[in-house]
Amino acid sequence: MRVAIVTESFPPEVNGVAHSVLRTAEHLARRGHQPLVITPAPARGAHCPPHSFGPEETPLPVVRIPSVPLPGYPQVRIALPSSRLATAIAGHRPDLVHLAGPFVLGARAAQVAQRLGLPAVAVYQTDLAGYAQAYRVGRGLGSAAAWHRIRTIHRSAARTLAPSTPAAHDLTANGVPRVKLWPRGVDSARFHPSHRDEALHRALAPNGEVLVGYVGRLAPEKRVDLLAGACGLPGVRVVVIGDGPSGPALRTALPGAVFLGRRTGAELARYFATLDLFVHTGPLETFCQTIQEAMASGVPVVAPAVGGPLDLVGHRRTGLLVPPRDAKAVTRAVAALAAEPELRAAYGRAGRADVTARTWEAVGDLLLRHYREVLAEHHGTPLPTAPAPTMPAPAPVALAEEQPV
Repeated sequence: MRVAIVTESFPPEVNGVAHSVLRTAEHLARRGHQPLVITPAPARGAHCPPHSFGPEETPLPVVRIPSVPLPGYPQVRIALPSSRLATAIAGHRPDLVHLAGPFVLGARAAQVAQRLGLPAVAVYQTDLAGYAQAYRVGRGLGSAAAWHRIRTIHRSAARTLAPSTPAAHDLTANGVPRVKLWPRGVDSARFHPSHRDEALHRALAPNGEVLVGYVGRLAPEKRVDLLAGACGLPGVRVVVIGDGPSGPALRTALPGAVFLGRRTGAELARYFATLDLFVHTGPLETFCQTIQEAMASGVPVVAPAVGGPLDLVGHRRTGLLVPPRDAKAVTRAVAALAAEPELRAAYGRAGRADVTARTWEAVGDLLLRHYREVLAEHHGTPLPTAPAPTMPAPAPVALAEEQPV
């Protein structure tokens, strides 16, 4: 298949959308398909690393559309209107258009696909309505406007792929049709308990403290400030990996925390495996890739009981789920697990066992199945398919503070 992947974000940017698109393009190329990535151009002077795939090291074609920084958050680039988008899609002669997290560039690509008579698969990846509230964009009006735009874009797609059951239910409840599940994979070879570095642990926690880490963007919607209570726990050292606009404020809000900045690749995997406990604090995750990476690293997880983490964290089996936006609940969960090294180890082993089969190859092949079904329906010859993954409502969870650990 020839596939045009239109994404709002791509490396050198570091976030869930960029990583997922890169892995998707890799998988398509390795399976013999022909992807083209179309994305906003990074800031001038940014290093764009080459990406190669497969045994022949075939380079991935990428078209970068002129862009400007998002006001107040310059790490995010917004593509400017440009004829290059339509020219690139038409020139690639795709069988299908893949819209990754469509909102600005993706919305324009959806219109181009319609004009060209091409089916589109829209991948929902970001809780834009929640972000509108987090950034106080007109309060409730911002959320309503975001859902209106999401509906408009996704209704034009032949299929919308949601990364988790909570995200799928949100989409369906807000009027988005034709929703199917498509989760994310994890590299369980790169993220592996064997990468734990005791010398690094001693450097970060010189008095033998329990090393509690957050990995991700430092932005208001991530609520990293909820770790403030954990910073005051005896025998606990908090480390924060990532960068973003909230960095300066968080250095004040989290006394005693170690800020390590952005880390990638093998170095990031070493930091993950060296943690004793991973805490994710953001309440707006449609999936949450860093939770999977922590689990693959054999690290127990504390996360909010909302959105994507509900599909990932086995409460009281691979970690603890706590009420979202509740700083005291985060502190209690960290304190409870900091005091129980054997329980942490058991949760870490169970988490690792949960994710080893969630390879990018497996989820990539599931994506190809979605593509084939959409193309067959578009041409009026539906394929016989296995039953689609169901989307049960997330089960109620007895949260960590409601019963003893």
